[in-house]
Amino acid sequence: MVNADKAKIFKAFCDETRLEILSLIKQNEKCACKLLEELDISQSTLSHHMKILCDSGIVSGRKDGKWTHYSINVDGITKAKKIIEEMII
Repeated sequence: MVNADKAKIFKAFCDETRLEILSLIKQNEKCACKLLEELDISQSTLSHHMKILCDSGIVSGRKDGKWTHYSINVDGITKAKKIIEEMII
């Protein structure tokens, strides 16, 4: 994996709002509408953060009508763990 791909993954963890989103979806999938309510942010701000999280592979989105439901992508988390292990070992 090239450093640009690694940086994309770690960018997902470098923002307080994104960390809060990860905390909110760690147990189960949440609709964007629920995230908007819980975070008290605009739809465009949520979209920005979700694009970064999804592009990193840490989060997956599933369309259902006009809303998207987000969940943790276990494969993405496994990849992030592997990168950390490779960096420190």
